Amino acid sequence: MSAKARGRLWWRWRRNPLKRRSDVVEAWVALVAGLVMAVGGTTAGVVTAAAVEQPLLAQRAERHGVPARLLEDAPAATPRADGSRADRVPAKVRWKASDGTVHTGVAQVREGRAAGASTVVWIDARGRLVHEPLTQQEAESRAALTGATAATGVCLVTLAGRRVVRWRLDRGRAAQWERAWAEVEPRWSSRGG
Repeated sequence: MSAKARGRLWWRWRRNPLKRRSDVVEAWVALVAGLVMAVGGTTAGVVTAAAVEQPLLAQRAERHGVPARLLEDAPAATPRADGSRADRVPAKVRWKASDGTVHTGVAQVREGRAAGASTVVWIDARGRLVHEPLTQQEAESRAALTGATAATGVCLVTLAGRRVVRWRLDRGRAAQWERAWAEVEPRWSSRGG
């Protein structure tokens, strides 16, 4: 970085007879905003990612797959609005719990499977049917995306706050210019007498 560019970057921090109080306030607001974005954004991202990932991984530990039999033919998937098709459809299944009791319910299975075909269903600790949990990679990806969104949110709110402060400072500076011009202008124009 050249000396001239460095000088432009730090001009609000140097002694300067033309520097206004609002310039100093703006410099401090920019510094604080930068620190909030760097530290607060990072912290918000990491904390949010951990808060999202932990329950998703715990959910994976609490649920387990058990073999089941289809009690009816699985229907064909209906096309979605975008033209794609879901590969899983609801169908009635029967499974045996770890205590030996037989249960029936509706679970998501691959489309087009015939009655009597074997499949895997997911149950929780109470033996209730639940959705298949996310894989570890999916949980980590979702947590990272949520953390990045939180960090971005902190940065955007901070930038918006800085922008509001700068707007207020600019309004104050414009009012100062108006008052100063109102004093000087009559002496420079023909109205000054």
